[in-house]
This record gives sequence, structure tokens and C-alpha cells, in this order.
Amino acid sequence: MAREQFKSRLGFILISAGCAVGLGNVWRFPYIVGQYGGAAFVLLYLLFLVALGIPIMVMEFAVGRGSKRSIARAFDILEPPGSKWHMFKWFGITGLYLLMMFYTTVAGWMLAYIPKMASVDFGGGGSAMTALFNDMLASPAELVFWMVAACLISLLVCSLGLQKGVERITKVLMVGLLALIAVLVVRAVTLPGSLEGIAFYLLPDFGKLCGSPAQFGEAVYAALGQAFFTLSIGIGSMEIFGSYIDKKYSLTGEAVRIAGLDTLVAVATGFIIFPACFAFGVSPDSGPGLVFITLPAVFEQMWMGHLWAVLFFVFMSFAAISTVIAVFEGILSFWMDQWGMSRRRAVAINVVLIPLLSLPCALGFNLWSGVELPGIGNIQAIEDFLVSNNFLVIGSLVFVLFCVSRRGWGWKNFLAEADEGQGMAFPASLRQWMRFGVPALILVIFVMGWLPLLQTWIGG
Repeated sequence: MAREQFKSRLGFILISAGCAVGLGNVWRFPYIVGQYGGAAFVLLYLLFLVALGIPIMVMEFAVGRGSKRSIARAFDILEPPGSKWHMFKWFGITGLYLLMMFYTTVAGWMLAYIPKMASVDFGGGGSAMTALFNDMLASPAELVFWMVAACLISLLVCSLGLQKGVERITKVLMVGLLALIAVLVVRAVTLPGSLEGIAFYLLPDFGKLCGSPAQFGEAVYAALGQAFFTLSIGIGSMEIFGSYIDKKYSLTGEAVRIAGLDTLVAVATGFIIFPACFAFGVSPDSGPGLVFITLPAVFEQMWMGHLWAVLFFVFMSFAAISTVIAVFEGILSFWMDQWGMSRRRAVAINVVLIPLLSLPCALGFNLWSGVELPGIGNIQAIEDFLVSNNFLVIGSLVFVLFCVSRRGWGWKNFLAEADEGQGMAFPASLRQWMRFGVPALILVIFVMGWLPLLQTWIGG
């Protein structure tokens, strides 16, 4: 069977960016920017994005394009005879399923809020929005319904194939996402009192960044984590798109464009949230409730508030669904490559499997709310911790070691694949940095992610 390919370079860039763009961009990025000193933190984040995130993305793309397979067969094809790199496939596919086990529920929240914002009575302010959000979490039927809806929409798109489904629909989603961002940014920055929010977002506050050694360490770890996790690297969700592209363009330039688009969405979201918060006297560090509780209360005070609220959650839904579609494509390709089955059969299996695996998260806010792990939290928090602090981190380390080690694919093979085609070449001078510096930073992220938890367990 001939390998599917993207119809256009733009499709590859938008779909890869759509995989990377998610809630970490549209909510977490502005929130931690405000927490750690505004523009000062952005500079730190961009430094780690260039030094860590983009090089790993290039390596993941290179493994995909060099093998023309998903992680199910990529390492089998590229590894030296007798080595065991191909065992990583089972780690990678587990990570993809774990990610979807909680992300489908979160995508469902976004879809649920579109009709809610169209009909809700804003008169109760923040307390009414809190009740609305809590009532949704307390309803197993509602959470399961919208989770299944997110699964069905995404799998329907994937069932149409790479060009006719994933590429065509994701292009629309991403263009729509960018258009909605532009509209919402213009509206937010023109609100009376928005200048204070813009200043908060753009003017560096080095006191928050460097107030103490401990504070600076927290900021560095936060910037490392954001640069690392924002690109969805480490479990094959980017590798699969590398397997679909031709050799016309070098991979480093493509990775830079995707990371740039991903960062643009994150930065632009800050221009929606912070001006709106300051215009209406809302604290920008309101935590997880900012999107679902605080911002609807802000929309209440805006002209045509229901319209802006609906547009905002359409925007959030586009961000979430584009990620779900991209990761589903990685899952389906694994089934097709590993067991030689058709796309239709892979979809038929996963249309049952993925919603079933996602049920614990949806029920973890109501019927199974008592299931918690000390130091982590409920089922969603456990699944998120496993993916963010373990699978993405360890998986990225595997990709790096595979590409730099003579016992793996090797530096020369990686460099040849990355540089084939027109465009930016991967800096060959970075070999020692990729061999020692990047693995060291990845280990720092892994250890720092576990330290608070271990301290809680030991202290408890």
C-alpha cells in the first residue's frame, strides 16, 4: 500500500502546529507569563524553545521521514541489526492513549461551553459561572456525552484519510483559529482600561523572575517545562507527520515555522486574556477557573457578551479538537503500520476503545471523584502527570539518544535526513550539545517533576 502524503507544505505546517497548539498555549502560557514576570519570562521561554524544543522536534520529524512509518515501525527500519530501539513503540503508543484519555474530556468541556455561552444568563456574575462549571463537572452524563462527541468528531475526520480528512479539516480549523484570535485580540485591546493589562503582559518584571534564588529556579523550571511540553514531542505525535512529508524541504526550517506558529498562538492569547481581565478588574492569576469561570464573567460586561463568549469557546474548541485529530492520526497510523490493517478497520476499533479508555477521566469528577493519588490529585491529574512528567520527557530522551548514538540511528544519518531538501540546515556544531546538554536538561525536567511528589509522599 502506497504511503499517504500531505497534499501541500502548508497542510503539514498547519497540522503539525495544530497538534502542538492546545490548552497549554491558550491558557497556561499567559498565566505563567504573568506569574513569572511578563516579558522577562517570555525571553527565558524562547531561549529554551530554541535550545531544547525545536532540536528535539527536528529529530522526531527526521525519524518519521527517514522511515516513512509511524513509531510502530520507524525504529525497526532505522535501528542497527540486533538492537532493541523498536521496543519504544509500546511506550509511545501507551503515551498517545494516555494523552487522549484526559484530553478528550477537556475537549468535551470546550464543546459543551459553546451552547452554554449562547444561552446562559450572565446576570449572576462569577458565582453563577462557578455554579455552571461545577454543575457540568458533577454531571457524569453531560461529561461523557461531550467527551464522546469530541471522539466521534475527531475520528470521523481521521476516517476520511490524510488529505481528504485530516489535512483538509485541520486547515480549516487552524485558519479559523487564527482568524478568531485576531478578532478577539482586537476586541480585547480596544476595551477601556486594557492598556494596564497590555503593560502587565509586555513590560518585564525582573523582580518576579529573580526575586530570590528559589524563585529564579522555579521560573527556569517553568520555562523549561513550557518550551518542552508546548510542542507535543516525545511520544510520536510529531513523528507521524514527518512520515507523511516529502524531501523537498529541510526539516529544521519546517520545525522553526511550526514552533513559531505555536508560540504566536500562545502569545496572542495573552493579548485576549490580560487586557480583558484588567479592563474589568479581574485578577489574571485566577488559576484553572480563569477560562471557565472568570472570563465568562468578563464577557457579561461586554457589549454583545454572548457573541464574544461563544466565539471564545469556539476558538478554544478549535485548539482542542485540532490536537485530538492530530494525536488520533498517530494512534490510527500505529494500528495500520503495526498490524497492516486498513484505516477503516483501525477507526472501527478505536471508535470503541478510545471513549472507553476516556471514561475514568470523565467520571473522575463525579462518580469516581474519591479516586485520588496523594500529591497529584484526581484521575485527570494522575493521567496528566503520567504524560507530562514521564512519557513526553522519557520519550524525548529516547529520540535524542537514538539520533546521536552510534548504537542507534547515528548523528550522520540524522543530519543527512534533517538537511535533505531546500532550506535551513541543522547546525552540525550542535552535536555535543545534543549528546550531553539536551539529555541533561531533559533529566532535570524529569527529576524536578518528581521532587515535589516525593517530598509529599515522604513527608506524609
